[in-house]
Amino acid sequence: MPARRTGAQTRVELNGRPVDVHLSRAAEQALAERQQPLLAEMELYFSCLIRYQVRFQEPTDGSGIVVNDKLQLRFRPVMTARCGNDYAGDEPPLTDFPIEKPAAFTPHWLQIDYRRGQWQGEFGY
Repeated sequence: MPARRTGAQTRVELNGRPVDVHLSRAAEQALAERQQPLLAEMELYFSCLIRYQVRFQEPTDGSGIVVNDKLQLRFRPVMTARCGNDYAGDEPPLTDFPIEKPAAFTPHWLQIDYRRGQWQGEFGY
């Protein structure tokens, strides 16, 4: 796991496993200024390669778990139908990737920072 930044740490349960959520001081301050919660979605992308990415968005369906009153968390494994770079957009269309035992793929930690007006996140095992 990368070195911890100063700020807040919270442990939540996701898919029956503990996930340590680390917020930098800048992230704590930016969250405190928000009127509504932010959803941090940890995306595990399966295709010709495996990619980890944290996407930040406004929660719409309540499917995230509550970290605190300003932050929700979700884990989403996704895949593409086929490999290749012949898609008309930036990325090929994604679909949810069904996993029989999601706990085995659930990340152990998530770090969130806020720099130059942008949310940044990293997760790992």
